[in-house]
Amino acid sequence: MQRARLYITDGYGGYGRKYYRNYRKAKRRIKLQETIWKGRAAKCAAVFLTAMLLATAFHDTAGRMFSGTISLEQTATAGAEPVEALEAGNAAFLEEMLAENTAGKEERENTYIEGPTGIPKEREDTLVMLDPGHGGADEGCARNGVQEKEVNLQIALATQIKLQEMGYQVLLTRAWDTGLTLEERVLKANEARADIYVSIHQNASEVAGVEGIEVWYSAQNAGEESARLSELIEKYTVENTGAVGREILEEENLYVIRECAMPSCLVETGFLSNAGERGKLADREYQEQIAEGIASGIDLYFHPKTMYLTFDDGPSPENTATVLDILKERNIKATFFLVGENVERYPEIARRIAAEGHAIGIHCNRHAYQELYRSVDSYVADFEKAREIVREVTGVETKLFRFPGGSINAYNKRVYKDIIAEMTARGYVYYDWNASLEDAVTNPNADTLIQNGVSSTLGRNRVVMLAHDVVYQTGQCLDELLDQFPEYRMEPLTGDVEPIQF
Repeated sequence: MQRARLYITDGYGGYGRKYYRNYRKAKRRIKLQETIWKGRAAKCAAVFLTAMLLATAFHDTAGRMFSGTISLEQTATAGAEPVEALEAGNAAFLEEMLAENTAGKEERENTYIEGPTGIPKEREDTLVMLDPGHGGADEGCARNGVQEKEVNLQIALATQIKLQEMGYQVLLTRAWDTGLTLEERVLKANEARADIYVSIHQNASEVAGVEGIEVWYSAQNAGEESARLSELIEKYTVENTGAVGREILEEENLYVIRECAMPSCLVETGFLSNAGERGKLADREYQEQIAEGIASGIDLYFHPKTMYLTFDDGPSPENTATVLDILKERNIKATFFLVGENVERYPEIARRIAAEGHAIGIHCNRHAYQELYRSVDSYVADFEKAREIVREVTGVETKLFRFPGGSINAYNKRVYKDIIAEMTARGYVYYDWNASLEDAVTNPNADTLIQNGVSSTLGRNRVVMLAHDVVYQTGQCLDELLDQFPEYRMEPLTGDVEPIQF
């Protein structure tokens, strides 16, 4: 497709036009073609089997697609039987595939929305619909002999292979150079009860130097989940290719992502109008890198990593309220390690933390390091005082705690082992951290805090993030910070969570 004028001009295959046709009428029309589908089962079998042949022959043939040594049409017979022989022997293969993807539709209904936010589905129970854009007479945007429809298909096939290797079920709207209407693409995804739909395209611009990856989604269609899917695909495709990450855009005029009944997005993997990027997009290894990025984003959409957001030193009337507002809007539960004296000063904020379902732990009663770590007895006395205050104000009985300065710091080197032994014997569990905003500094900068938070995660599968809800800049940057972690599911700490400890 083409970036200019939001894909609305005639040359872009209709992807940007609003379709006002009645959905049920279109569905009935496709239903009437069911006998045609069955009558063409043998031909379709050849298409799907050819896709499987491409999986094994991809390294031998795909790299020559755009070098002039082999054409897309020739790929059908490159090192394989003629298509006619495949048609005769594999009609049953298609019938079996269609039966498998039709069976159990009721069981799969609506799981495309509930799955990512609830208990993750097993990969083998998850169906991904990949849509290689354009096809047939519609070549998409083409430059210097490189056709969008061919690049789209090669990336989709490579992505299919990678997802199947992970264990996912994968269907393509087209596995060959065939044309499909937009309604047909959508109905294929909806009829199959796919869990997500990803449409793959190339871009073009009247400005030759424009480059990079864009992803589009519709707020009308599972808006939050479609946005998260878009963020993950963009993030990991950019990381895997080194391409420019341009934009993640909300657009309601793109029919396929608006009308699908599951989280959906459309990814523009590069600009064929840019000579340098066009050369990359026609290259087999670069297509593999794109496919790896798309597949990684999809896998993390269904099986996210886990992050435990933790906030120390509160509550604070202004700053904690800002943090709580953001968490509430995003439906995120965090963990607050509270200071007893601050709970006494601002009991209403402490009660709000508990009422909104966040986990509560003890930090200390008075944040006075030298007094606190003078001995085991002084530490325990301070802790028990804070714990009693928290219980009286919030009604929460907690076994969670965090040492001020962490379990090992410059003030407690002499006594930390004895304190840990005593607290463990009393049944308490302490949590350090493995990522941090590093916001407990003088005059913190919001951009720096975001950078600290992102860089310190190091891609870990399980992250305990340290922040402070008494810091103004932390509250101001929190919304943007959370946008950086689409691959993480945010959870509160509980006594059952294996602690991160220094």
